[in-house]
Amino acid sequence: MFDLNSSGESVLGTHDGAIRTVDYCSEINAVVTGSWDHTIKTWDPRAPRCTGTYQQQERVYTTSLCGELLVVGTAGRKVLVWDLRNMGVPTQRRESSLKYQTRCIRCFPNKQGYALSSIEGRVAVEYLDADPEVQKKKYAFKCHRIKESGIEKIYPVNAISFHNQYNTFATGGSDGYVNVWDGFNKKRLCQFHPYPTSVASLCFSSDGSALAIACSYLYEQEEKVESTTDNNVFIRYVTDQETKPK
Repeated sequence: MFDLNSSGESVLGTHDGAIRTVDYCSEINAVVTGSWDHTIKTWDPRAPRCTGTYQQQERVYTTSLCGELLVVGTAGRKVLVWDLRNMGVPTQRRESSLKYQTRCIRCFPNKQGYALSSIEGRVAVEYLDADPEVQKKKYAFKCHRIKESGIEKIYPVNAISFHNQYNTFATGGSDGYVNVWDGFNKKRLCQFHPYPTSVASLCFSSDGSALAIACSYLYEQEEKVESTTDNNVFIRYVTDQETKPK
């Protein structure tokens, strides 16, 4: 934990395996971490101490907060929805509607559902309400695929970030591209110029005026290739034309 006022650094706690996700839930004032040790842990940052350890079915690959709800994507294409106010059992146990490994989950700003991406160039738009009428609205689409000489190359979709005001979202893939989507009207709004290597992470600023784009080679081709550039974070200022539903 890093204190911006004092520039002091302290260790909040540990997991037994690699830590994949760190979130902060302002509703219950807790830090939430997910790990390859098959657990989610909650922490009181003021104490600081661990306030709970919760077993997941598999390694935790991605998490996203939806108010007091925590959506967890694990190995084996499992999706668990937890209520952070009552962590006895998950409120929902789901399976990804995509056939391949889950890479990223991000909840809608309106808290109705989430977007989920896989390693096979696809994104699914899912809804939390189990009502069959609501579930009819879910769908999936292909993206981050490049056709060259009649061969289609399919890339992992590593990152998703929602624009808080417009409910549109950006995706970043191992093809080095960032796309912005209007998920409710099912169309792509724009595609940015290619970045030098895989897009590993994305985040819109809270007001939606800028998008931070992190690029790192993710060993998709196994050993590092000669032409791969260093790790970089690019800040791109975006316009309404690129992010607002048309």
